[in-house]
Amino acid sequence: MMIDGAQESLRPTQIRERIRSLDLLRGFALLGILIMNIQFFSMVGAAYFNPMAFGDLSSSNGWVYILSHALADQKFMTLFAILFGAGIVLMTSRAESRGASAAVVHYRRTFILLVFGLLHAYLLWAGDVLVSYALCALVVFPFRKLSPKTLLKLGLGSVLIGSIIFLFIGLSLGYIPPDDIAEMMNNWKPSAELVQEEVTVYRSGWLKQMEKRVDAALAIHTKVFLMWGLWRIGGLMLVGMALFKWGVLTAARSSRFYFGLATAGLTLGWTLASYGLVRNFARNWSLDCQFIGSQYNYWGSILVSLGYLSLVMLICRSRLGGRLLQAISAVGRTALSNYLLQTVLCTTLFYGHGLGLFGSVERTGQVAIVVAVWIVQLIASSWWTKRFRYGPAEWVWRSLTYGQLQPIR
Repeated sequence: MMIDGAQESLRPTQIRERIRSLDLLRGFALLGILIMNIQFFSMVGAAYFNPMAFGDLSSSNGWVYILSHALADQKFMTLFAILFGAGIVLMTSRAESRGASAAVVHYRRTFILLVFGLLHAYLLWAGDVLVSYALCALVVFPFRKLSPKTLLKLGLGSVLIGSIIFLFIGLSLGYIPPDDIAEMMNNWKPSAELVQEEVTVYRSGWLKQMEKRVDAALAIHTKVFLMWGLWRIGGLMLVGMALFKWGVLTAARSSRFYFGLATAGLTLGWTLASYGLVRNFARNWSLDCQFIGSQYNYWGSILVSLGYLSLVMLICRSRLGGRLLQAISAVGRTALSNYLLQTVLCTTLFYGHGLGLFGSVERTGQVAIVVAVWIVQLIASSWWTKRFRYGPAEWVWRSLTYGQLQPIR
């Protein structure tokens, strides 16, 4: 299908215009985020934040938790937020170069993503992040033309606000009414009865699951978003805009720069996150760990993410090829489709409308499932991108954004 006339200014990114470093980084982040999401898919929600809330931590299970926390917790979400911010700058600059309205394209594109996220969260899985990303994208768009230094300052300032909110709550726990503390404890370390109730619900059919899924998704999109998501995700999008403008995300900086950033980011970030983990275990994961103890990884995860980013850029600068890197890039090109595919595969495996394994797979078993899903996605994405321009979800997204069916073959 040809796009001509007035429609030429409103067309999606073509294959020849894609930036390899962004695809590779996006694919790496998409695969990595499953390391943490598998816990939300397979266990009660509290276990995602508090390892003492559910499951066994002895022997290898404990090591799986420690490694997943150090390597993955908030690290890949951070990369996605940074990439999303970069994508806003890239997409709007290309639209403006064709004489199109960047605002029209962005807000239409973001609204469609919001609809995707709402359907995903309330019909399939409460752990969805698309809604939060879409809402933040609506907020940060007007800042896209600021200088990189200003964007970095605003971004880090926004992230700091989220941190201050959590610290304030943590330091105020002694003044919060007992009934409110009890409710917070039900979410942080639920009783055996509440745990069994959640397990029973998610082992039930799809309609029965709605009572838990809707409540959890609504809490994430309101209370959690206002306390955490808006400030952290929105701030990291602004940081991503700055890094893109500086050429950091396109492998345009020197190898020495990336090596130094990787070394500093990984060393400092893992040290900070590990100290927080030791502290929380020493406090037996008391309620204050949710607010004060979480701040070590809150900031350490950003440093680790910058380290990961730098390693990927070094790979891009080295001109390394190979099937594995091509497959990871293919996953990045079809990231939205693969994100939704992870949900379909995992909810079918764990929820009652599928195999109903919710609450019965230990952390070591979850690792095997993560690897299996990775293999499926790497193979499927490589096969798909050799034959089609976009992933199926990306094709729908682009067709709705630009108001006409896009060529997909």
